[in-house]
Amino acid sequence: MTAHLLALDQGTSSSRSIVFDTTGRIVAMAQREFRQIYPQPGWVEHDPLEIWQRTQEVVREVVTAVGGPSSVVGLGITNQRETTVVWDRGTGQPYYNAIVWQDTRTKAICDELAKTGGQDRFRTKTGLPLATYFSGPKIKWLLDNVEGLRAAAERGEAIFGNIDTWLIWWLTGGPEGGAHITDVTNAGRTLLMNLKTLDWDDEILEILEIPKAMLPEIRSSSEVYGECVSPLSGVPVAGDLGDQHAALVGQTCFAPGEAKNTYGTGCFMLLNTGAEIVPSTSGLLTTLGYKFGEQPAVYALEGSIAVTGALIQWLRDNLGLIEKSADIEALAASVDDNGGIYFVPAFSGLFAPYWRSDARGVIVGMTRYVNKGHIARAALEATAYQTREVLDAMQKDSGVELQTLKVDGGMVVNELLMQFQADILDVPVVRPKVAETTALGAAYAAGIAIGFWDSLEELRANWQVQQRWSPQMVEKSREALYQSWKKAVTRTFDWVE
Repeated sequence: MTAHLLALDQGTSSSRSIVFDTTGRIVAMAQREFRQIYPQPGWVEHDPLEIWQRTQEVVREVVTAVGGPSSVVGLGITNQRETTVVWDRGTGQPYYNAIVWQDTRTKAICDELAKTGGQDRFRTKTGLPLATYFSGPKIKWLLDNVEGLRAAAERGEAIFGNIDTWLIWWLTGGPEGGAHITDVTNAGRTLLMNLKTLDWDDEILEILEIPKAMLPEIRSSSEVYGECVSPLSGVPVAGDLGDQHAALVGQTCFAPGEAKNTYGTGCFMLLNTGAEIVPSTSGLLTTLGYKFGEQPAVYALEGSIAVTGALIQWLRDNLGLIEKSADIEALAASVDDNGGIYFVPAFSGLFAPYWRSDARGVIVGMTRYVNKGHIARAALEATAYQTREVLDAMQKDSGVELQTLKVDGGMVVNELLMQFQADILDVPVVRPKVAETTALGAAYAAGIAIGFWDSLEELRANWQVQQRWSPQMVEKSREALYQSWKKAVTRTFDWVE
């Protein structure tokens, strides 16, 4: 029977399970959406038990499609990062809903922490600014606001994990001895891990009043963490990468200077900086790229954009402007340009390179001429402009001039967006044949750990170009559009007092 690797891609809006063969080709795939919970403005939650339920459903579906679990030799996980779950070690019951990475309820905590040492108080150790984005302040909020939780955490009964930890714990047995672990890429997004030691930082834990007993063990991104229970009994869980780091691996960006951009709910660009920890002075994050087994850790610079694909979902679900997300391209193509409007989707503040939690979304330049086609086009263009801002910051920090941008994620099927992206960057944009690079990276991490693949060169050989978009816009038009975008961004500032 043919051997396969299974990747779980636990995103912000859906649970997906994808089976790959030795060439990195997709053999089977299943996907289920789950609820987005908005208790009040700025709060975003998920039901962790619903996520686990959807995960089990998509696993069963693909395993059946490939002839049963006997053909699956390993499993890798990739996940929405920073989304925070605290649950009971003995029962598996969450103490509260998962607090999602987009959630801004911890602004007061971050502001209080910043009174000593400013927004970059922990940046030297963690590579991250103080922001509502990261898990650490979310854990503190839960400990401060859920009755009895702090005492349970100090007793070792209440345990924390990002979504990767939650799923691995359940996959390997849950209350019956499940592995309570995370990898360096996910741990590096908590604001609690020291980039140099790759361990929890005791000083930061003390400042945030987080008991160390509730934290998972930090491991590499590629090693055997434990074996699955039913329905994948005995299959090793051997890969764990935050979604953007998984895409870096799936795009085989293994050399310093190579970069990828993932277009999903948000947009995330990572630049491999090798074994060097490159501090950012331009609003980027210094983060782990990946760590394979006993090999040295590989670091990266990251630009994180909060809202890209989520803006298209908003036009669909909140405004009813389109019936399905794919309709956005035809609607945007019904006009020749944006009609003079700019849509800055700072729904939960601005991430890189601004880190402004006081910002909120705006549409500027409105006239009677503007129609829904212009709004659709401006929404798509917002993704490309935000990516340009991140790339500019990345080149300033690293001194590396990007020659080509490798792209992946759900939005890269939108050819209008990809051409505009190439135009506004003045850099070719390349989409690989396997666009599911996030799941592929998780499969690669697991496969390297169990000997399914022998080397990174073998993985590089799998990577092939499907389509390339070259810049076509004249320089004068490009810069005029971009300067208007920059002006529009300033209109979002200082909205929240």
